[in-house]
Amino acid sequence: MLLVWLIAGLVLLVVGAEALVRGASRLAVSAGISPLVVGLTVVAFGTSSPELAVSVEAALSGNSGIAVGNVIGSNIFNVLFILGLSALIVPLAVSAQLVRLDVPLMIVLSVLVLLMALDDRLGWIDGAVLLVGLVVYVLFLMREGRVEDAPTDVDPAAGGFLSTRMGNVVLVVVGLALLVLGSSWLVDSAVDIAGRLGVSDLVVGLTIVAAGTSMPEVVTSVIAAIRGERDIAVGNVVGSNIFNIMGVLGVASVVAPDGIPVADAVIGFDLPVMIAVALACLPIFFIGGSIGRWKGAMLLAYYVAYTAYLIMAATDHDALGRFSAVMLYFVLPITAITLAAVSGLEYRRRRRQRTQSPG
Repeated sequence: MLLVWLIAGLVLLVVGAEALVRGASRLAVSAGISPLVVGLTVVAFGTSSPELAVSVEAALSGNSGIAVGNVIGSNIFNVLFILGLSALIVPLAVSAQLVRLDVPLMIVLSVLVLLMALDDRLGWIDGAVLLVGLVVYVLFLMREGRVEDAPTDVDPAAGGFLSTRMGNVVLVVVGLALLVLGSSWLVDSAVDIAGRLGVSDLVVGLTIVAAGTSMPEVVTSVIAAIRGERDIAVGNVVGSNIFNIMGVLGVASVVAPDGIPVADAVIGFDLPVMIAVALACLPIFFIGGSIGRWKGAMLLAYYVAYTAYLIMAATDHDALGRFSAVMLYFVLPITAITLAAVSGLEYRRRRRQRTQSPG
């Protein structure tokens, strides 16, 4: 029955997020916000609403491992698994704005969370700082992405009640209600499963819960890639990661009665991994201005390796030491050197093109 409740919670989260994203996106477009900004804010934040619901529920119920692990695990999952899978389906285009603004912001925020957690706790002041930053970021994007002649509403006869502005408001409300219910089922069942398996709620949050709450991002990015909206597939992931840090951790830290305790394992391993993944996005996005299939395969391989490490660490497997040594002293350095070298060649190529171009 625990597994049934877990799956039911995931289903409600996905359905609720779909309703929320659909209604909120239409409302944003009708308010005169460009599709690109809608993708970076409303769609990205909407697909992260399961993470928000789950982390807030976990923080209020005292399950700090799930509250923190859900955000960190989701950010790692979003980049390594979702972008990797989407790029394997079709190479993804990368907007110049992502390289100039959004990815650097994601890196800075990842480092900021690590610095905030050095005292072993994310308090309400930390959360307030993150939420203020989120407001500033959204206002900046909305100011830059305003469009003229936005549609005011849709004729009800053309698409039914749900195509109207009031219908979209109903979708948002229903989506939020499903998210609240689904998050409660998911957190309760995940905690019980963790107890029965003898693993910490942190590991469950980093794996099962993180992957489950990221299902809306998976569906959104894969469908966007298949439909040829490749920049949206990437922007959705980056925007979701930014919202996970500022919005999800911000709200959870503020509403938690005594803040969110952060385990030493998170500070010493999981947060640095999240930072490394964010840093890797810069050269991966910069090289060629796209994410090709070879990059997608590399991202997926690293997610498999990360998950394998978590499982071996949780079960105290004998091969953990050898696996860690191979990854730390062989695979990671080779990858870093390769990306740095190719990035250098790409920079020289672009600089030469700018020099040779007329005007």
